[in-house]
Amino acid sequence: MKCVVSQQKQFTATGLVMFLCLASTAATSASYTSPETIEGTRRIEAEGLIQLANSNKSLTIIDSRISSDRKLGYIPGSISLPDTDTSCESLARLIPQKSDSVAFYCNGPNCRRSDNAVVIAVDCGYTSIYWFRGGIEAWQANNYPLTK
Repeated sequence: MKCVVSQQKQFTATGLVMFLCLASTAATSASYTSPETIEGTRRIEAEGLIQLANSNKSLTIIDSRISSDRKLGYIPGSISLPDTDTSCESLARLIPQKSDSVAFYCNGPNCRRSDNAVVIAVDCGYTSIYWFRGGIEAWQANNYPLTK
């Protein structure tokens, strides 16, 4: 019986530690705010993304969110490439010319996925990078359509 109680206490302590780690991660994510600018990119707003798409037919718009977020709706014409899958190789498949324009977005200023993706694109040598920091949050605030 003593051994069972000891194992139960150990299991409870392990569970508590895991819970605190997860809670800490969630709190950190919830309190995260994207930087105002990222070197090597041009920050744009929702209207700017529309203007850019209308004036630059070769623009690639990348949705840096995970698939469960994309299923809720995405900016029409965007391509899914989660930040976790973004690399020089995956970008080269979508945008072979590093001088071609590319715009990245995610859920909004509290989402770090597009932040991560644009930094990767900069590091890969892309030179015409637009960052829609406001993301889906700003898109919906302007009542622009989403595709599902």
